[in-house]
Amino acid sequence: MGLPLSEGEKRVQLPLVVLVVRIMSAIKIAELRDMSVDQLEATLKEAKEKLFHLRLQARMERLDSPSELKKNKRLIARILTLKSLRKLQKETITQ
Repeated sequence: MGLPLSEGEKRVQLPLVVLVVRIMSAIKIAELRDMSVDQLEATLKEAKEKLFHLRLQARMERLDSPSELKKNKRLIARILTLKSLRKLQKETITQ
């Protein structure tokens, strides 16, 4: 399983992250996992900007679908989670 270890290296097992999501979200997660780091950063920036504008609209009481706020927050959380998982994997590979 994985690359062979040289002498003195330890294999670290990452905690299992169980995601229970709807089918629509699973497709989005798969798309996010296929993205490069730069693409994730761009998507994160766009999602944060969209969340900002949605919050402004909500304050002005002109928000058409309040569920968009929740969906956007979840997208941001998914992206940040993927980034942190990739960072952990990178750290464990280099150790």
